[in-house]
Amino acid sequence: MIVADTNLIAYLLIHGPFTAGARAVYQKDPDWVAPPLWRSEFRNVLIQSLRHGLLSLLDALELMGEAEELMGGQEVESPSPRILRLAADSGCATYDCEFVALAHDLNVPMVTSDRTLITRFKPSVVSMKTFCS
Repeated sequence: MIVADTNLIAYLLIHGPFTAGARAVYQKDPDWVAPPLWRSEFRNVLIQSLRHGLLSLLDALELMGEAEELMGGQEVESPSPRILRLAADSGCATYDCEFVALAHDLNVPMVTSDRTLITRFKPSVVSMKTFCS
């Protein structure tokens, strides 16, 4: 099991330069969890892609359905005090720390491409490449 951040979910489902890396992570461990926040963040990725002409509304709706199927039943919340402490100690945003807190709560790695999180929360937060090696 891993904590997948929203970017990892997006990389898996929206074809682009990081899709191969996300697929490698999924092949290694297809049991992904995330805080419920991932839904709002993913919707924002989709609407930004739509606004930049990269996706149609139909594409966005289909991708949201695929994401909800992928992550269905795999949403777990962490206690607010843990999230706030992590954010206060690291200087990172609370929404990023929701994913980190979940990784700590479940004692599993969080996989992301966010270099700041990887740097501040080693060894529990790792890159796609590190996770797959």
